[in-house]
Amino acid sequence: MKKYKVGYTAGVYDMFHVGHLNVIMSAKQYCEYLIVAVSTDEVVWQNKHKKPIINFEDRVRIVEAIRYVDEVVPQTDYSDKKSAAVKYDIDVMFVGDDWKGTEKWKRIERELLEIGVDMVYLPYTQSVSSTMLRDRIGQTM
Repeated sequence: MKKYKVGYTAGVYDMFHVGHLNVIMSAKQYCEYLIVAVSTDEVVWQNKHKKPIINFEDRVRIVEAIRYVDEVVPQTDYSDKKSAAVKYDIDVMFVGDDWKGTEKWKRIERELLEIGVDMVYLPYTQSVSSTMLRDRIGQTM
């Protein structure tokens, strides 16, 4: 029996890499049902001022193909995690531990606690990120 029934994590998942996979695999170890939200292209632009290399529909298809993922949903609001928690009736939200202690995530953690949703910080894979991949691609062109 797993600790949680329904878990949730979100990301852009652009240029899907092993760091993305590690978070999803780790999250699934804690919950029976894992919902993964993929940021829409508009949300990525609004919040990171970057255009994803891989479009939203293709990123969704990639994440849907991962056996640890039970459901894929669009992330249409980057900051309002409480609404997503209520909408999907989750027990726990997962995020990389590189965000732990930041003002944004301390606020989100408080908001989730108010509605009885736990926050679990998962180990961040430091050897790879989408930003690192973008930089490498830029160096080879």
